[in-house]
Amino acid sequence: MNRLYSVLMFLFFVAVSFGQTPVQQGDDVEVGIVEHLGDTIPLDLKFSNEKDQLVSLRSLVNKPTVLSFVYFDCPGLCSPLLNGISSVIEKSDMQLGKDYQVITVSFNFRDNPEKGRQKKEKFLQTHSKSHAASWIYLTGDSTSIYKLSNAVGFKFKRAGVDFIHPAAIMVLSPSGKITRYLYGLTFLPFDLKMAVVEARKGLARPTINKVLEFCFAYDPAGKRYALEVTKISGVIILFILILFGLGLLVKAKKRKARS
Repeated sequence: MNRLYSVLMFLFFVAVSFGQTPVQQGDDVEVGIVEHLGDTIPLDLKFSNEKDQLVSLRSLVNKPTVLSFVYFDCPGLCSPLLNGISSVIEKSDMQLGKDYQVITVSFNFRDNPEKGRQKKEKFLQTHSKSHAASWIYLTGDSTSIYKLSNAVGFKFKRAGVDFIHPAAIMVLSPSGKITRYLYGLTFLPFDLKMAVVEARKGLARPTINKVLEFCFAYDPAGKRYALEVTKISGVIILFILILFGLGLLVKAKKRKARS
């Protein structure tokens, strides 16, 4: 039995090592999300909206707010992310503008209000025009961008003319408190509704679903997020080994009981 246990433990650690990549802790993460649940964003930061008006976050965040980060020339994730936000808005039984709002911030300091206006107008051509008033596009200088992105734990990195960045949205309370992170490119209406309700109450809730962060990695050559076969294969192998080990343990106990 001891020998069997030792073999199982060895296989377990091999599978974990095979499927796991190094995990960076805290703010040392170079690209990804570091959750700052319960923290308040720096509300005195100022950005320019798509009308080229200088506005402070304090003047904007007065209701539950869905915060997203994109850059306007993004060849990969940004448009699908905005599509995902728009889709969940249309499917939700909450009213955008009344129950909550959306703020999209460009993390490329070279983007300007005119680009923001063009991006918004192009986006609204194929989406509900009712989004316009309560979906705000912001651009700013590098200092303001990094202060806000660091405050919410959105970590990105320049790669040539493009950026390596995660896909997620953050939900803020009316006082600017970070209450929820939702990962991926598509979102469930129920998850959004619960996040907005919690934000209205100022309740910070941990995130359970982090599938994108685990299963996908940026492919600079293809300018897209590609499935990490090694990671997922490791998890599958680990699961099979655990089932195999449990089967061996059950058989060993049965043989011992018979003897």
